[in-house]
Amino acid sequence: MLRKVFGAMVVAVCLVAPLVVQAQEDYLDVYIAQVKPEKAADFDALAKKMAAANHKYNGDHWLAMETVYGENNMVAFVSTRAGYADIDKGTDAFMGALNKAYGKETAEKMLHEWDNCLAGSRSELRRRRWDLSRKAPGDAMSYAKFIGGSRVLRTTAVHVRPGHTDDFEAFLKEAKAAGESNPNTQPLLVSQVVEGGKGAIFYITTLRSSLGGFDKNPTLRDILGEEAYKKWQQKAAEIIDSTESTIFRFSPELSNPSEEVMAAAPDYWHPKPVVATTKPKATGVEPAAQKQKQ
Repeated sequence: MLRKVFGAMVVAVCLVAPLVVQAQEDYLDVYIAQVKPEKAADFDALAKKMAAANHKYNGDHWLAMETVYGENNMVAFVSTRAGYADIDKGTDAFMGALNKAYGKETAEKMLHEWDNCLAGSRSELRRRRWDLSRKAPGDAMSYAKFIGGSRVLRTTAVHVRPGHTDDFEAFLKEAKAAGESNPNTQPLLVSQVVEGGKGAIFYITTLRSSLGGFDKNPTLRDILGEEAYKKWQQKAAEIIDSTESTIFRFSPELSNPSEEVMAAAPDYWHPKPVVATTKPKATGVEPAAQKQKQ
């Protein structure tokens, strides 16, 4: 979507692709907008127009997410990148679609209006950590189905204390091995901030088809076992500076997903417009044709 747009806009994502396509999609280009409450309707209208333009003119692809639990009025736009050069390609595709749909002058005006809707924004580039993720989809088709069938996403930002990155990675690898041997665990995706953050920041992300999917999941204690869990508790305060958890809900109206993701649930990601039908009101007066028959 928008990249340093306009001063700071970028299309983005917190999702992870299957292991078989690691080489093609290794980064998450993340743009998070803090929307002014009084400008929420204007923001949504602009985002819908941008999504429609990119869908029609084969522009950039992204998924949009709105906060369910976390900082209010926050919207994240999500997109995958093969590398740094792919960021420029995404930006060019986005702007090209916008210009074709609305003309350059109107497109620039839209970007200015977008900026006026924001109380603030930030951008991050994250590298996917396949070696730390567990049970990631094994092929492109499975990945598209997994993402297309998801409706909510929980992501936890973990800020690691200086000098303890290796310790945290060692723990994640231990947790991955234990989690993958547990039949009741679900996919857990890890990425690490490489641009736009302060210090060592990891994102631990899970996706579900509904909020109910977060119920009755194995706890870290269940996964590690009592002894290993107690050891981790003793180390955690030394290794981790802080954590912040957010639950997002996908917003299909503000998204322009890839064809593969859309194909997994087309009615959700690209619903057909609802055509309003109105029935004639009863007036108590017989139609003229009916009167003639009588």
